[in-house]
Amino acid sequence: MKTTLITTFTAITLALIANGAFAQQHKIIYAGSLLASEDQKVKTEQTLVITDNTITAIKNGYLTKAELNLPDADVINLKNQFVMPGLIDMHVHVTFERDAKANPHRWATEYDADYALRSIKYLQRTLDAGFTSVRDLGSDHKVIFPLKRAIERNDINGPRIFAAGNTISPTGGHADMHGYRKDITDAVTGGIGICNGADDCSRAVREVIKSGADVIKITATGGVLSNTAAGVNQQLTDAELIAIVDTAHHLGRKVTAHAHGTQGIKAALKAGVDSIEHGSYLDKEAIKLFKKTGAYLVPTLLAGATVSEEVLTNPNMPPAIADKVREVTPKMQASFKLALKNKVNIAFGTDSGVSRHGLNANEFSLMVNNGMSEAQAIKSATIHAAKLLGQSALIGDLSVGKQADIISVNGSPLKNIDVLKNVRFVMKAGQVYKQ
Repeated sequence: MKTTLITTFTAITLALIANGAFAQQHKIIYAGSLLASEDQKVKTEQTLVITDNTITAIKNGYLTKAELNLPDADVINLKNQFVMPGLIDMHVHVTFERDAKANPHRWATEYDADYALRSIKYLQRTLDAGFTSVRDLGSDHKVIFPLKRAIERNDINGPRIFAAGNTISPTGGHADMHGYRKDITDAVTGGIGICNGADDCSRAVREVIKSGADVIKITATGGVLSNTAAGVNQQLTDAELIAIVDTAHHLGRKVTAHAHGTQGIKAALKAGVDSIEHGSYLDKEAIKLFKKTGAYLVPTLLAGATVSEEVLTNPNMPPAIADKVREVTPKMQASFKLALKNKVNIAFGTDSGVSRHGLNANEFSLMVNNGMSEAQAIKSATIHAAKLLGQSALIGDLSVGKQADIISVNGSPLKNIDVLKNVRFVMKAGQVYKQ
């Protein structure tokens, strides 16, 4: 019986091979201009060969299928395009989008599935904008990880997701619920990331990793958009921060800290976090800590610009939030310039969800307008973002052996960064999603 089954399986396998079921899929891309590697040198008239999901060759000139001995390859003509690596956004929230007109109480009327279904359009818009990978920093684990798996199965379209799941926050902290009666918040808040004391925070990290977290997100300080007049100073204690970072690193996860206030930024850096989100109030000591530890700043200038505009037009913004918007957001640009001047590691991040999904490239314009060169801005969303993710072996540039995450635009973003706001072609892992 066993021999018969093996013989049958072998016969089926051979038949599938004969019919091309397991044949490799090849694509040939003709790139008019190509920005492939970290040196930022642009090459013209290049041929890229994609085998399944991987770049397998980059050749000078436009080579034919016959010259490449790939008679069945699909040819993609981007001879009039500027071709470059897929972009990486290191700070998004794909399960929601801030909307002043939306029902503020929908958390009490909707199910997790409502958030997941709404997210499908956000994911499509992000991918269409040329962002082939994102780091989601704060979405409920019951929503974000099913979405991540759905993308991996090709059930829905979206960028490759690296997700934190639930944020680690103290009770009453930025990632806890505010603004409602205590009996209501007690009934619906307190998720697996809420913790108090070093031991409890170690427990929370383990719980979040158990739920699927690729990275740990913490709220080292208060936040602008939490509905409480608690300021933006340090919220997790030094002991809690150290316990979180040690536990996460022991379990192979990087840690990023939401941090606005200066003391909280410095405490998080001293505890060993891998990156700081926002970093609104930097000083010279904080800069020294960045340089000493090698941590990255993810500045999210677009989030500041977005809520600064909203505070002028949204009369329903709670006073506790509006006051913090007016106080904090003007500081973000000055801190970004200070970090840039002192050559702090900077990775691209938008906080999309605060801003509209699909408008992620607006961050590039803000970075360049505040002193960053076009080349530096592009590196922040490719080379440097991949390094911070720990994914440089797979993504971040167009080298042989890397994932075929490829986009194209009309014109050189090294000369005009705004061309990245209109991506014409998107390939993720060898599959074309926009052309």
